[in-house]
Amino acid sequence: MTRLIIADAHVGHTGPDAADMVQLVGRAVEAGFRELIYLGDAFQYLIGMAKFWTPAVQTVLLEWDRARRRGMTIGLIEGNRDFFLDDPELAERVDWTGRQHDFAAGGRAFRVVHGDRVNLRDVQYRFWSAVSKSRPARAWARLLPGALAVAIVSHMEARLAATNRKYRYRKPIRDLERAARDAWAEGVDVLLWGHFHTGWATGNGDRLAMVVPAWMETRGCLAVADDGSWSWLSSTLEPQPIPRAPEADGGGA
Repeated sequence: MTRLIIADAHVGHTGPDAADMVQLVGRAVEAGFRELIYLGDAFQYLIGMAKFWTPAVQTVLLEWDRARRRGMTIGLIEGNRDFFLDDPELAERVDWTGRQHDFAAGGRAFRVVHGDRVNLRDVQYRFWSAVSKSRPARAWARLLPGALAVAIVSHMEARLAATNRKYRYRKPIRDLERAARDAWAEGVDVLLWGHFHTGWATGNGDRLAMVVPAWMETRGCLAVADDGSWSWLSSTLEPQPIPRAPEADGGGA
């Protein structure tokens, strides 16, 4: 096994979830995974400046430090609850961040992206996302006292969540299919999204596009092996069937 992909962990949502994540990271190191990829929204919110870090964030960051000392790479895809991940204080605690990440395994091209921007019709969300992650917002965040800054960004995150909740839980199937075709046309074999929390997939021959179910609800994660095969793993890293989305959710394949 080489990579472990965790979607929408939202650590900090409940009391024990930071400890659960620490256990998972430790198990992944022991099992020989070489890279851990968070497919966006690893925490309830994550801001690159240390003054914003909650106890849950700090607890998991310490485990990431231990994992990296043992040779594991930590990567973060930017989700809708993530802000300024390239800030130096966070950048030194991970190996890479970005809105999109490509890698190869077994001769297959993989792409991981959060998925919050896939729906081009969700104009209100795209506007608030652009405002809250702009250069002026970053400068403002750096100047604010920590407690006040957390309160303001928490309010902004709640606004972001409210604007696109209907798109998250009722999947925009046509937009997902369009995004899949666009990625395949670029040479991507496997496209992985998070954001929508429940599984969905579409394919064309040996090409695949899939929504990875959220760790927050399942405590599961996706493993990608050196040969390009993938499997769904439990919290103890045991293989199990991937959770299917309910029919009312708009997906499940």
